[in-house]
Amino acid sequence: MDEVDRVVQTEIEKRHETRRSIMALQHTISKTEGHWEGDSDNCPLTHFFAPGVYVRQIFVPAGTTVVTKIHRYSHVAIVAKGRVHVVTEDGTEIIEAPHTWVVNPSGKKAVYHETDTIWITVHPTEETDLAKIERDIISEDFLDDGSSGGLKRELE
Repeated sequence: MDEVDRVVQTEIEKRHETRRSIMALQHTISKTEGHWEGDSDNCPLTHFFAPGVYVRQIFVPAGTTVVTKIHRYSHVAIVAKGRVHVVTEDGTEIIEAPHTWVVNPSGKKAVYHETDTIWITVHPTEETDLAKIERDIISEDFLDDGSSGGLKRELE
């Protein structure tokens, strides 16, 4: 194995370990009394529809840690208010509003909300049924080459 192969293998292993850590955090949170998924009184969710577009806006209070779902497709994300610490397999960053970017598919994020935060995501779809949208845009597992497949089942 040459040096380039070793570097690539090391990066793949680091990404896989970060995914495992994020999934373990999600598993721990899901077992915590009072955890929530989706819309709640503490984190109200608002839905908007326009031709070909579904937009979802959520308020998350300061001090909340969230593990995001895995999206099947690229979409636009906006932090309209707040400051968050985001951990992904690509590293850690602090995002402060206003901030807009394109989220790549198959990623999962652990997010600590330092301040009250308003997140907005924009998804291309003609669908208006929320359950159908959720089934279409969310994946139960990572979508890459399969090297991380089964992490969710492994932790359960």
